[in-house]
Amino acid sequence: MGNKPETILPPGRVLGIESSCDETAAAIVENGRVLLSSVVASQIDLHARYGGVFPEVASRQHIKTIQAVVDQALQQAHLRLSDLDAIAVTRGPGLAGSLVVGLNMAKGLALATGLPLVGVNHLEGHIYSAWVYPAEAAAPPPEPQFPLLVLLVSGGHSELNLVTGHLKYKRLGGTLDDAAGEAFDKVARLLGLPYPGGPSIQKAAAEGDPKAFPFPRARLDNSWNFSFSGLKTAVLRTVRTLESEGRTLPVKDLAASFQAAVVDVLLTKTLQAAQMHHARQILVAGGVSANRALRDAFLSQKDFPVHIPSLSLCTDNAAMIASAGYFRFALGQRDSLDMDAMPTWPLS
Repeated sequence: MGNKPETILPPGRVLGIESSCDETAAAIVENGRVLLSSVVASQIDLHARYGGVFPEVASRQHIKTIQAVVDQALQQAHLRLSDLDAIAVTRGPGLAGSLVVGLNMAKGLALATGLPLVGVNHLEGHIYSAWVYPAEAAAPPPEPQFPLLVLLVSGGHSELNLVTGHLKYKRLGGTLDDAAGEAFDKVARLLGLPYPGGPSIQKAAAEGDPKAFPFPRARLDNSWNFSFSGLKTAVLRTVRTLESEGRTLPVKDLAASFQAAVVDVLLTKTLQAAQMHHARQILVAGGVSANRALRDAFLSQKDFPVHIPSLSLCTDNAAMIASAGYFRFALGQRDSLDMDAMPTWPLS
């Protein structure tokens, strides 16, 4: 018997809108892959004083900037709304007040233009960021191949998913406590490093010794789950011990040793899951996938081909929502104007 023929999807240009946390973003993607424009208005400076995202401030800022961000995305792509085929928007998970702003913008545009509306899971968007490439690229990079083992790592999520086809997910495991990105932020505060913690830890770790402190690795045998609270507590105890002895904190070594422990656990469990579930390739996505040590670890292993989005597509953006939205639209999804936000919406 021959192989089942691949489904040929229709062409389409999709406007994506993302406002799940503290980035206000809009982008236009063609055929789920070609990036025609991408605009991200960051709120990092607004939230830095709080050491994390302040939900009320985030939602107010989304309201102030979302119209301009959408307009700029259309201008960058040299397109009008009438040139589009659908509007995709993040429905969840995320901060309720932030999600509602993006949803209302997308609904208003859909109502005014008659364009189909497609709700997208934010985590699914991170997966589809690996399909996107800039329109000016000399040639399209190869698409990820199914079955695909996906590691999603961000401020709120650390989980492993087996993806057997477009929009077909099986969750294998996730974090039992702190997500990897959350652990980065908390440890950065312990070490007196600025928010956001991920880039700060990476910068400090670049000049540190990753073997200086033997921090624990929670392997959680016979499970695809993660746990980083014990690691975070180990860093806290080490810091308190050093301070009680009147010693200057070796911040660079602490950062490097912590980062190495996180990367070790993420890499080891992902490779084991890929082998166990007979994945063809691995995909790493989410904000923490921007971490240089994590990228180097996955790209240097020889067991599986690995896809990691470009740095600009690792953190929250709307190109990933437009890409995922295209595949949902092309496969027939249409959502109504009474679609509601789902702040705790799981991927599976």
